[in-house]
Amino acid sequence: MNATRASLGIVPLVALLGLAAVQAERTFKWKVHDMSRPAPAVVDPGTAGSTAPADAIILFAASNPDLSKWTGNGSDAKWKVNGNEVVVEPGSGDIKTKEAFGDVQLHIEWMIPADRKVEGQHGGNSGVFFYDRYEIQVLSSNGNVTYVDGMAGSLYGQYPPLVNACRPQGQWNVYDIVFRGPVFKDGKLAQPAYATVFLNGVLVQDNAEILGATAHGARAQYSPHEATGPIRLQDHGDPIHFRNAWARKLAPRAAAE
Repeated sequence: MNATRASLGIVPLVALLGLAAVQAERTFKWKVHDMSRPAPAVVDPGTAGSTAPADAIILFAASNPDLSKWTGNGSDAKWKVNGNEVVVEPGSGDIKTKEAFGDVQLHIEWMIPADRKVEGQHGGNSGVFFYDRYEIQVLSSNGNVTYVDGMAGSLYGQYPPLVNACRPQGQWNVYDIVFRGPVFKDGKLAQPAYATVFLNGVLVQDNAEILGATAHGARAQYSPHEATGPIRLQDHGDPIHFRNAWARKLAPRAAAE
């Protein structure tokens, strides 16, 4: 009986210790940002609509938003508030929440202006980062051709979206994201992060395992960090519009009882 119990305890420990090594040794069919990677099918997402739940932390109000819950480069956020929208001020830098989040559900709406000239990654680009380092891409992807692991709904540089549900420029897109952060023990990765993403109500990432911190043109890797971190919105030089952002802190996943 004691031997059986001991072995049951050893198996998970061995699995945890071997996870980082397995991650490093994985091989991949596609290069990062491979233009030959097949594009996902296009899906019409239908109409938009959203209401914040009662337990949500409001990051941008649905009406009369402000930037009081955000910071930019250690000082006040410099983006513009225009009616019920928050607009990237190109060149002012990224903004991030003052509050830190671990496991979280995020709702945020974004729009690429109709008059923007977009080509690939240029003209209509931003991103939503969790823990200040894991990016869900924001991009004009309706009729705009780019590498598929960098289009709207992608985990940038890692996974293309399951389908392309991006609306045309001038129309609002809606992200609903569940992000489960990584776990580190003794300075090593014990459990990777995972993301489930709905774009305009369409599932585009299904509990996808995050391979590491977002990197451009390079394979993602993990580095140990705190158990919580800010949510960051990217200034990529384009005046992307955001509105109606809220977050819900999630409890750790409970074991079956």
